[in-house]
Amino acid sequence: MIAGDDPSRRENKITPAERESALQNLAESRERLLRMAQGLSSEQLHYRPAPGRWTVAECVEHIATVEGRVLGRIQKTLEQGPDPSKRSAVEGQEDLMVAGAVARVARFQAPEVLVPTGRWPDEQLLQEFEAARQQTRDFAASTQADLRRHFFKHPVFGELDLYQWLLLIAAHCDRHRAQSEEVLASPGFPSGTGAKALDR
Repeated sequence: MIAGDDPSRRENKITPAERESALQNLAESRERLLRMAQGLSSEQLHYRPAPGRWTVAECVEHIATVEGRVLGRIQKTLEQGPDPSKRSAVEGQEDLMVAGAVARVARFQAPEVLVPTGRWPDEQLLQEFEAARQQTRDFAASTQADLRRHFFKHPVFGELDLYQWLLLIAAHCDRHRAQSEEVLASPGFPSGTGAKALDR
């Protein structure tokens, strides 16, 4: 055993399989979002299918904003000691949680702080997403923290451990990518003409 490697702490770290699952979800959700958004014109990005519905640009902005905030909250939570008295509200049900987050059966009102405001120009949208995702990926790939013994509350799912929050980052990305695809499929969506705003 490595000096200072306490077995009781080690068993609370995520397993190699869990780490691989989180990284795979992050990679695949990233690819799906980029595939959906690339090559869209400014007109397409800002097409609003109905009053109160989000545009593709707003969905991408929301994804990037939420991801940065959630990762920051994960890192801040790790500054406090683990809380063995808490248990995840969806313990052992990660697949169901992810499926529920991605499915757009239940609709939620985003908190004011997470409502898109058009804070970035079109050409910066995917750059902001990529920067946020790279930070999440680096964290997921390298952390040795006991993610399973630190928690904070989700407004719908209740108490989640930090590993579950990592899974939720990818699921949230997929949820709003699916929302964007609904916009792309709407009858009035502009045809693919004009300058491409999101070519990289």
